[in-house]
Amino acid sequence: MTETKNVKLLKTRCPRCGTLTNWQGNPDRPFCSPRCRQIDLGHWADETYRIPAGNAPQEDEEDADRKDEE
Repeated sequence: MTETKNVKLLKTRCPRCGTLTNWQGNPDRPFCSPRCRQIDLGHWADETYRIPAGNAPQEDEEDADRKDEE
C-alpha cells in the first residue's frame, strides 16, 4: 500500500507588503519577491530602521591617559 502524507506547506506573510508566500523554495524569504527584499534593504541603508543601542561604556580617565602614552 502507498501511504499518503498530509504535508502542510508553511506559508508566511511578507514583512514588507503582507502577501502570503511559501516559505520553502522561496529564495527571497521571508519576503515575497526581490522587490520587497530590496525595499527593506534600502530602509536599513537609509537608517529608516534602526536597532536601539544602549549607552556606550565610558572610558576612565586613566585608560585615556594610557592610550595617549602608547
